[in-house]
Amino acid sequence: QVQLVESGGGLVQPGGSLRLSCAASGSIFSINVMGWYRLAPGKQRELVATITNGGRTNYADSVKGRFTISRDNAKNTVYLQMNSLKPEDTAVYYCNGDVTIATMLRRDYWGQGTQVTVSS
Repeated sequence: QVQLVESGGGLVQPGGSLRLSCAASGSIFSINVMGWYRLAPGKQRELVATITNGGRTNYADSVKGRFTISRDNAKNTVYLQMNSLKPEDTAVYYCNGDVTIATMLRRDYWGQGTQVTVSS
């Protein structure tokens, strides 16, 4: 079984910064794409950023220039550095991993989510 565990959420003032982390553990053979998604009240789930195991990144237009995604392949961990946060960034942030497990089965796994609240 595979688990993704997020950490680093919290309450921050507008203009502030937070760093989210997501560590994958279990019977992992490899992880292709890792990413962050968010779900705000009354809205659909939104892709925030993704990163391949080769380091290629993709960002939502709404976070470009403010958020940076990175990963440590040796630790099966993905990070999201969030700067210049805005109230509209308030959401539950979910980590996602495209994981191939030891039996060579491949599927998406999700973390439990971490709350990010941007408010003065």
